Amino acid sequence: MARQRLKSDLPTKICPVCERPFTWRKKWAKCWDEVKYCSDRCRRRRSSLDKSEK
Repeated sequence: MARQRLKSDLPTKICPVCERPFTWRKKWAKCWDEVKYCSDRCRRRRSSLDKSEK
């Protein structure tokens, strides 16, 4: 049996919208380099923040 990885051993990134750390998920295995936001909510809020800054 394979040992499970500890969550602390997984790579992390900082979400530019909420500025919180988020960890790697299995569904992001193929596109981890392209993932920028921790959730769909932050991805949607990104566009409203961009408009308010201008």
